[in-house]
Amino acid sequence: QVQLVESGGGLVQPGGSLRLSCAASGFTFSSYAMSWYRQAPGKERELVAVITSYGGITNYADSVKGRFTISRDNAKNTVYLQMNSLKPEDTAVYYCNAQRWASKYWGQGTQVTVSS
Repeated sequence: QVQLVESGGGLVQPGGSLRLSCAASGFTFSSYAMSWYRQAPGKERELVAVITSYGGITNYADSVKGRFTISRDNAKNTVYLQMNSLKPEDTAVYYCNAQRWASKYWGQGTQVTVSS
């Protein structure tokens, strides 16, 4: 059974940091590109960051470049999103995604709220 379980969300003040984790099971994690998406209330889900299967290439949305870092540990079947210098506009539900060819899996999401 495929599972993607996000953790690490919460309430943080502007300028603060959070580290999201996504633990994967039920598929060959190292063969999948991993991504983080987010969805704010009333908005469409958007891609935040992506990392290739062995971590050689990463890409980021312009809105988070220089502030967020995606990484993965294939030995632990886990992908991370380090979020620094958080802004109120980063408030959203953050979702972990795994994709390889036509196979795509989603986590249940974790809420990140940036507010003073």
